[in-house]
Amino acid sequence: MRDPFEESLRDLLNQSSAHDENASLGRVLKTANRQVGAGDIFSLLGHCLQALMIAINSGSGNVAPVTRRRSPSSSFDKVD
Repeated sequence: MRDPFEESLRDLLNQSSAHDENASLGRVLKTANRQVGAGDIFSLLGHCLQALMIAINSGSGNVAPVTRRRSPSSSFDKVD
């Protein structure tokens, strides 16, 4: 399976074969680190959004108003 991320890193590494290999390797590793870091940030934001949606869904039952009045249909306490 073709991986465009891996191909772009290979192209960066092979592109500067005439230059210092340590500098080209440093550029490749910096690019890889940046792209992996961005993926991790998006993953973290996705998990935060998922946790927020679960919390909203769990707490939505407690949002309904609660009444403390007794219903008028319970007349078993009254004397006829």
